[in-house]
Amino acid sequence: MFSDIGALELVTLVVLAVLIFGPEKLPKVIQDVSRFIRKVREFSDSAKQDIRNELGPEFKDFEFEDLNPKTFLRKQLEGNEDLKELKELRSTFDLKKEMNEVADAVHSREGAPAPTAVNGSPDLLKKQDKPDAGERPPYDSDAT
Repeated sequence: MFSDIGALELVTLVVLAVLIFGPEKLPKVIQDVSRFIRKVREFSDSAKQDIRNELGPEFKDFEFEDLNPKTFLRKQLEGNEDLKELKELRSTFDLKKEMNEVADAVHSREGAPAPTAVNGSPDLLKKQDKPDAGERPPYDSDAT
């Protein structure tokens, strides 16, 4: 229940409890709180048992933790061969590396290979370098 509370937080709670309730009333408050928690647990357990009884024998293996989607999926996929293949595929694929390669190819950065068509001719979608001031741009027969 309190698995995520560290030592410093626990000490802070104890000091606050002593300051708020005082050292004389603190044992009574702790008893009352523990009694309340016990009653809530008993109520919860009896409600779960009543629900199991009402569902009938076909739901004898029903666990309320299975209502959590993560737990349900984990149980359903446990031991599934497709899941093992998916994990294997996921470990071989590096999305960040692939995205960087695509970005380098699109922007024609240094160190990235220049994009070429399948037959080795230059890629026409690549942005062309600007010609010098006295140089005429190349003739494009497709543009006319």
